[in-house]
Amino acid sequence: MTAPGPARPDRRLLLSGLLFGVGAMGAVDEIVFHQLLHWHHFYDRAGGDAALVSDGLLHAVTWSVTVAGLALLADVRRRGGFAPRTWWGAALTGAGAFQTFDGVVDHKVLRVHQVRYGVDLLGYDVAWIGAGVVLLAVGLALLARSRTTTTTTSADR
Repeated sequence: MTAPGPARPDRRLLLSGLLFGVGAMGAVDEIVFHQLLHWHHFYDRAGGDAALVSDGLLHAVTWSVTVAGLALLADVRRRGGFAPRTWWGAALTGAGAFQTFDGVVDHKVLRVHQVRYGVDLLGYDVAWIGAGVVLLAVGLALLARSRTTTTTTSADR
């Protein structure tokens, strides 16, 4: 009889955290920077009504992704597979991935919108992308730590 290998986190737990992180960070971006501060719209190239519609579509998508993540979380908890450190690691990884993707791809590569207009963008870009990278790094570190803890716990049985 072979000893059990290291326990792998349930994929639903990881997906739940990733979806929640992506959706929550997208919602924060859309609510704070699009609606409250009026710094940009999701698709600024169109302007006017099209820009507002793009914000509405982004909001609908981020809300749907957040709800999907929470539905998966409810299922994982019902099955007794919730591991807080793993879930938070996945959530922070998702949030950081959204923020970094938005800053690099949407802002710089596709130029769908910028963080803000009429100002020197360097500081805003560094803060925006830097915050995403920090969230991503913290999330990945938590995931690595949760995997190490799970492996150690499994080996001790």
